Amino acid sequence: MAWPRLRVADWTETRDTLHMWTQIVGKIRLAHAPLVNHWWQVTFYVSPRGLTTSAIPYRSGVFDIEFDFLDHQLRIRGSDGAHRSVALEPRPVADFYRETMRALSELGIETKIQASPNEVDPAIPFDEDDRHTSYDPRAAQLFWRQLLQANRVLGEFRSYFVGKVSPVHFFWGAMDLACTRFSGRAAPPHPGGAPNCGDWVMVEGYSRELSSCGFWPGGGEEGAFYSYAYPEPDGFADHPVTPADAFYNPDFGQFLLPYEAVRAAADPDRALAGFLHTTYEAAAEHGDWDRAALEEDPNRWRQHR
Repeated sequence: MAWPRLRVADWTETRDTLHMWTQIVGKIRLAHAPLVNHWWQVTFYVSPRGLTTSAIPYRSGVFDIEFDFLDHQLRIRGSDGAHRSVALEPRPVADFYRETMRALSELGIETKIQASPNEVDPAIPFDEDDRHTSYDPRAAQLFWRQLLQANRVLGEFRSYFVGKVSPVHFFWGAMDLACTRFSGRAAPPHPGGAPNCGDWVMVEGYSRELSSCGFWPGGGEEGAFYSYAYPEPDGFADHPVTPADAFYNPDFGQFLLPYEAVRAAADPDRALAGFLHTTYEAAAEHGDWDRAALEEDPNRWRQHR
């Protein structure tokens, strides 16, 4: 099935371990990549085998790191041809951290990171984390296959916007796949408040008025799609959205659509696209965005192909 079923309750321990592993790799990218607005330089991207950092600059070359969820290996590759692998298997975070850092050292990639996680509580230092030890390879692969489908539809949605818009990318802080559109206006300073994460991080992330959507493997029985606006304009929460299973959650300050509602729909792509477009319209219409200048038909040149 293209849209796989994966109950959150069936892989929570694996998800939480994988979350810590992605934070370690994400912080390695953070240590070497120059700042891009909204922290876009730290994200991962869905790849044909899993999640990749893409090329990371190091001295006069580059390297990349990929979570390969087909062979269940963390692959580290340098532009000089050297490479190392770390097995994705049941093991403590502390063990994964030490082996990954040792592999970088063997490749001559000197790296120092802030070795504790962000946006979680408690934040156990990586080299002390013997609590998170689970890895179910089937569940990890199903999660990646969820991301494959979400990434594809989010990418199609992204193509309708010609203003400033993020890539479809994976943030390891909250462990979500996201795509963000911007109105072009500045936003008020974000109040912060994420656990074990400096408020200044959120100030940078939310420095411009935005509408953001994505997929998070924590809401609903099988995760949830979300959409929110910052700052949230008056009338946003009451805007009609589709499909019928979508709803506004005042606790999260965002629209949610359970993954299982998309998976079970007669046309999952259409159901999710409807959610993405109508929730963006809620932000753009009530936030008085210049939609004529920001939106365009991605098929505008099709007749010339």
